[in-house]
Amino acid sequence: MQGLVIKSTGSWYSVLADDAKRYDCRIVGKFRMKGIQTTNPIAVGDRVKFDLERDGITGMINELFPRKNYIIRKSINLSKQAQILAANLDMAILLVTLASPRTSLGFIDRFLVTAEAYDVPAVLVFNKLDLFSKEGLEILQDFKEIYQTIGYPCYEVSALKGINIPIIQDLIKDKITLISGHSGVGKSSLINAILPDRELRTGEVSDWSDKGQHTTTFAEMYELPQGGFIVDTPGIRELGVIDIEKEELSHFFPEIFKTSHNCRFNNCRHINEPGCAVLEAVNNDQIAVSRYESYLSIYHNNDTRH
Repeated sequence: MQGLVIKSTGSWYSVLADDAKRYDCRIVGKFRMKGIQTTNPIAVGDRVKFDLERDGITGMINELFPRKNYIIRKSINLSKQAQILAANLDMAILLVTLASPRTSLGFIDRFLVTAEAYDVPAVLVFNKLDLFSKEGLEILQDFKEIYQTIGYPCYEVSALKGINIPIIQDLIKDKITLISGHSGVGKSSLINAILPDRELRTGEVSDWSDKGQHTTTFAEMYELPQGGFIVDTPGIRELGVIDIEKEELSHFFPEIFKTSHNCRFNNCRHINEPGCAVLEAVNNDQIAVSRYESYLSIYHNNDTRH
């Protein structure tokens, strides 16, 4: 049988089979991915093959279909290992708040770099619009200008007050969409606004979802009435960029990559080289200083990850 992994607890996987039934499945033996060391060999969003056990309600996963993309982050406690948040995504939404909690430009940039590196289209959604002061609205416009200029769609909502929710519902129709962000930015409020019956469903499965979990938490996928799925992820406190070589980092900043074709040297690092078109663009306000600072921070690997 084949199906879509819609939930994971690390040891058990809930698979939505092609017959529209859900089966609790485990992995056959030492099921490890080639090439990437991750704490979870199978992730929400994966397509898998599985065999039913004799009881007819549980299964054994024996094959993972190739992924078109995924979002990955460093594990919370194991610095050398990574955790795949979700696979086979059509879009990743980063939910951003300017206060309570504050989402830094550096955090936004690390998320966007990860999305670019793993080929996931990314969108920024600014939440808690109802709480913005006049000054807050001006900062919001500054933030939006930075990212819209380089091609990232930006939306503003109030999940609590229901402002602009239909726009987001239309945006995610018929897509598999990851929703991510810091704890407290309102992911649950947004998902409840999109799916009003979700609270019932999470209450029903909360006991099951705790099974086999210790420090790692996993994503969960919800079917949308208008078609498609949303993937709810645990709040990300920090986001370490993983598996990106220094010499290819600039490829994942679209505006830096585009400008770098005009650098004097092919192997320009965009740090202090003569004839660097990127440095010139930063000085001329054609590339946002915050974006360039994020590039340097990741390049030198001394980011604060907040």
